Amino acid sequence: MTRAFLIVIDSVGIGGAPDAGDFFNGNVPDTGANTLGHIIQACAEGQAEDGRSGPLKIPHLNSLGAGAAMALATGLDVGWPAPTGAFAAATEVSIGKDTPSGHWELAGVPVPWDWHTFPDTTPAFPQNVTDRIRELAGTDGILANCHESGTQVIETFGVEHIRTGQPICYTSVDSVLQIAAHVDHFGLDRLLKLCEDLAPMLHDMKVGRVIARPFKGEEGHFERTLDRHDYAIAPPAPTLCDWVHDAGRSVQAIGKIGDIFSMRGIDEVRKGADVTLMNHLSDMIDTAPDGGFVFANFVEFDSLYGHRRDVSGYARHLEWFDAALGDLLPKLRDGDLLCVTADHGNDPTWIGGDHTRERVPVLIHGIGAKDLGHVAFVDVAASIATHLDVPVRGPGKSFL
Repeated sequence: MTRAFLIVIDSVGIGGAPDAGDFFNGNVPDTGANTLGHIIQACAEGQAEDGRSGPLKIPHLNSLGAGAAMALATGLDVGWPAPTGAFAAATEVSIGKDTPSGHWELAGVPVPWDWHTFPDTTPAFPQNVTDRIRELAGTDGILANCHESGTQVIETFGVEHIRTGQPICYTSVDSVLQIAAHVDHFGLDRLLKLCEDLAPMLHDMKVGRVIARPFKGEEGHFERTLDRHDYAIAPPAPTLCDWVHDAGRSVQAIGKIGDIFSMRGIDEVRKGADVTLMNHLSDMIDTAPDGGFVFANFVEFDSLYGHRRDVSGYARHLEWFDAALGDLLPKLRDGDLLCVTADHGNDPTWIGGDHTRERVPVLIHGIGAKDLGHVAFVDVAASIATHLDVPVRGPGKSFL
């Protein structure tokens, strides 16, 4: 048997989505956004010098075809060497540029509904949602009730949260309701229970996720902990994880994957910061059984650098990941398939702070050098299932 490793480098888009004009950051359409391309350009122009310097250095990703995939997506040729791996540019059909939509579709299941989002007003949440949060939290109110970034909202409302005990509730352009609470003054278990109990009401509204956002520290020094937990709506049909699991194979998840798929079809999940996740991935390459599937998400490209429009940080993280990937590839066994892709874009040079609608790279080690052309997100699932010799139960077609 052979094994498969699917690695999502969260938000590393390559531009060129044909419907980018239908998606916005504020009042500006995403037309022309290109996460990887604009980072390359910024580095070449000396505009990404914080903690690194010079042109973007990602030789292993490029050897798999990152530059060639971007040229497929947009026509932008940055002059990198020809790849030695297989590459494609994937296009999404789900009406959303969010995490669940991208991951579910990569796993073979396009989203069949429009997500519910909350207006960019204060208050952002309808009264029945606010009342339910108050009831579950046992408080006489909530704080924030607006669109805001996760780091800013705890800075703005953290002290009042400690004083009143009221949870900090906020959202974004994504289909999400996030609740921040202090681990000492509110309690981590209490926050997780609040979000778990609230989630069914929000899922009925087709809100994709309720996210617990614990934080710690004191005024002026608040910081989020690594105990984040996403209570995501369940996929509407069996995904690649289910296909593999139902065939009696091992399915191991790294990072947010367990949350995104509500643990359906997943045997084991390991979490942590991206550096820790890379260690988990290295260990799973050593230990995953024959016929097994490992599904990983590295979120910090998106959460720490994309949303914060930090070009230097994003470039540093790409270079870190590339160096780590160079250490992983020689550890793979004959017959293993490793696929690096993304779930959406988040161009750090773009206006606003939201995701950007883009095509994503599909970079494959294990089948030789091939130009696979344009593919669909769902084709990734079909290809991995074909490689593992398990039935394809979705609309995708294998490009292997």
